[in-house]
Amino acid sequence: MKRILLTLFLLLFTVVAGIQLVHAQRISGSFTLKIDDNLDERIFSIAQLEFFEDTTSTLGFRDIIQPDFQENFKIRPSFNKNKFNIDNTYWVKLSIDKTPESDKKWLMEFYDQTIDVVEVYAPDGRGGYDKILMGDAIPFGSRAFKHKNFELLIKNTSEGISNYYVKIQSHQKADIRIAIRSVNRFIYYALNEYFTYGVFYGMILIIGLYNLLVYTVIRETKYLYYTFYLISVGIYALSVDGIAFQYLWPNSPKWNQIANGVFSFSIVLWAILFSIKFLNTRFRSPRIHKALIIILGIKSVIFLIALLWEPKLLEIRYYDIIPFFFIFIASIYIWSRGYKVARFFVIAYGVLFIGVVVKVLVNAAIIPHMTLVYYSLHLAFLVEMLLLTFALGDRIQILKDNRDRAMRRTIRQMEDNFALKEKVNRELELKVSERTKELAHKNKLLEEYNQQLTDKDEEIKRINSLLDRDNWKLKSSIKESFQARLSNKLLSFEEFQRIFPDQSACLRYLEEFKWGQGYECRQCGNTKSSKGPKLFTRRCSKCGHIDSVTAGTIFHGVKFPLEKAFYITYELIANTEKRTLEQLAELLELRKNTVWNFRKKTRQNIEAHNINNPHWDDILIMAEEKVNGKK
Repeated sequence: MKRILLTLFLLLFTVVAGIQLVHAQRISGSFTLKIDDNLDERIFSIAQLEFFEDTTSTLGFRDIIQPDFQENFKIRPSFNKNKFNIDNTYWVKLSIDKTPESDKKWLMEFYDQTIDVVEVYAPDGRGGYDKILMGDAIPFGSRAFKHKNFELLIKNTSEGISNYYVKIQSHQKADIRIAIRSVNRFIYYALNEYFTYGVFYGMILIIGLYNLLVYTVIRETKYLYYTFYLISVGIYALSVDGIAFQYLWPNSPKWNQIANGVFSFSIVLWAILFSIKFLNTRFRSPRIHKALIIILGIKSVIFLIALLWEPKLLEIRYYDIIPFFFIFIASIYIWSRGYKVARFFVIAYGVLFIGVVVKVLVNAAIIPHMTLVYYSLHLAFLVEMLLLTFALGDRIQILKDNRDRAMRRTIRQMEDNFALKEKVNRELELKVSERTKELAHKNKLLEEYNQQLTDKDEEIKRINSLLDRDNWKLKSSIKESFQARLSNKLLSFEEFQRIFPDQSACLRYLEEFKWGQGYECRQCGNTKSSKGPKLFTRRCSKCGHIDSVTAGTIFHGVKFPLEKAFYITYELIANTEKRTLEQLAELLELRKNTVWNFRKKTRQNIEAHNINNPHWDDILIMAEEKVNGKK
């Protein structure tokens, strides 16, 4: 309720200020002015003045003051801002009937702050003319009055009618209005106007800072977009009013030429981005979201073309209504789909849309000029900013209410869950109690069964012990039988494979053969060792020499499976039927050259020791001795 009352108060204040300005500026119906202390001011539009349109823009002041040229100055009641041609030069003639006995000082004022160049040729009282140069293309510091409008003092020291000539050139359509007012009236009007501007821009500043602070707290991008939007609105309004040229960039008239267009684009840019975030169009209406992005893209392209090639496009035109109209329609659509947060947003952009429409119609001279109408966009911005601020606050309130409702539902759910949990716990305790009794009974039975199993296990262990002893005896008998047959050289190939089925069995046999009775380093004779880096290796604890089980044997460096090398060696000393080279190679699945080379190496080793009938272990011993002999 407080927010609504505050809004009504601000609207009432703004309307009253606008009405005050309306009554302060009465429009004259004649182009010749009689200075009269009873009338503080009179305002002339270009349709009430004698003027000449120079389509060649080549005429100078000396040309237009010639007596025979004066008939070219005519009143054209149908002329308005929309008919202003930016490529032409306009000469305006204003006649003032002076009153030297007047107690007041008088001045001439031009309202449109966007006119590039205003050259006023004022009578100097000696039959000549003084040239006064003004305009927004001239540095602000050169002005006689440090005011947003263009003013010059009127010399009222002699009687008679004096003709003032004004040359006007502008790169955008100009609204030519000339006011003749007393200095007292000017001061009163200027102070009230600047006070109203102060309230307007102060509200923009306060609302902008408020939303920036909200953004720093909750970190939602929409508040940052809205802050940029407010900054754009404020600077745009400053540019339109001429206050930006006075305070922000007084020495940059070139920038002043394009500032309106730049910040009007900035308003559209941040308005669309803010609307996308606030209305959440990406999820609530993808088609509207895409359309807004397309509109922003088209507007951006037009802005770049205007900035780089065609400055005329920076003026407000009919198509500038489209972005705000589409935002307004999009907000209505999303509101109608049940998004309550958008209710203030709809009203805000409805007001802004109306303000933009009125501004466009005023620029096109479709609506007659009035102060309230001229400031329609300012009023629309003001109301829209207040409503959008309420919309953001209303969004927070709605989200808070939704959160509170969700929290209450959560609390009720938690209470229901707690009651259900208590009920389930009681049922579980009862079932656990029953189950505990059942388990205790079964545990007792299991203990009895366990005791029986223990007794059975002891009996099985005793039987297994007897079986293990018998099995050991049997295995020992078989092993001894195979070992005896190995020593007697009577094993067949199949029996030999049972003793040495793979390479690991051969390596274990060599390990037992070399180190079964104790380790001795072949380098230093040390008898202590540790495990080597690989299987079936030893490292001397003294000198660090690493010895493998094959080192020092006939099998060291063999490139084919060790179990096959074992059998080739055994086949040389066996008392079984000898196989030919081809048969042995086929049996072992080796190449004949491989079998022949290793058998030759083994035979040479036997012959080197002059043993006629060597045994299996003799071959290994002979290889070891041969290596030791080389040492």
